[in-house]
Amino acid sequence: MKKYILLSLLLLPLLVKAQNIQLHYDMGKDRGYLTSTVEMFKADKLGNTFFFIDMNYNVGDVKGVSLAYFEIARVLKLGKSPFGFHAEFNGGFGQFAASPFNGAYSINNAWLGGLDYSWNNADFSKGFSLKALYKTIRHKQDASFQLTGVWHANFLNNKVTFSGFADFWKEDMFYFNQEATEYVFLAEPQLWFNATKNLSLGSEIEISNNFGGMHGFHVNPTIAGKWNF
Repeated sequence: MKKYILLSLLLLPLLVKAQNIQLHYDMGKDRGYLTSTVEMFKADKLGNTFFFIDMNYNVGDVKGVSLAYFEIARVLKLGKSPFGFHAEFNGGFGQFAASPFNGAYSINNAWLGGLDYSWNNADFSKGFSLKALYKTIRHKQDASFQLTGVWHANFLNNKVTFSGFADFWKEDMFYFNQEATEYVFLAEPQLWFNATKNLSLGSEIEISNNFGGMHGFHVNPTIAGKWNF
């Protein structure tokens, strides 16, 4: 058994890696725009690295990229335990069309750090990680927190993949109706049919509460394609 566990750890960098590009059509209320995602996850002997870049296109009267958002995270394993140290950076910017002038805005940079717990089954076809993180949001929230769950599961001889994440964090949010909230929830479960080794077709459902300037609870589905490298 010990030999099997050691062999699994040695093979981890070879087995657990993914690079893909996704294109989503957002079917949510008053949306109807495209979002591209470039995503990478790679494990190594010290831990793993993950990043993604989202871009929204043709939102409102903007022609071209209307929002760009970036996250990068690194987990350093704590010995041979399932725990690790998680460090992360988030940031982005956007633009909007207005009369007589167009405008732009930034998404406040955020830094996160804390503890990660990860589990994978023997062939890495199923797994999850749970994260408890300290969070600071530049010029907005010096001392905050974030709880994150990430999962993936392959079924039917890897023909179907169910994956996604859920985040819950503290951030002061203010709205045009003068209401204010302190907490944000965002989950994005994805379901993919893996037509070939490289091509996947499926959907993502954005489930949120007080996220992205939208007060209250919202559900926004997409239809999507993904190319796996």
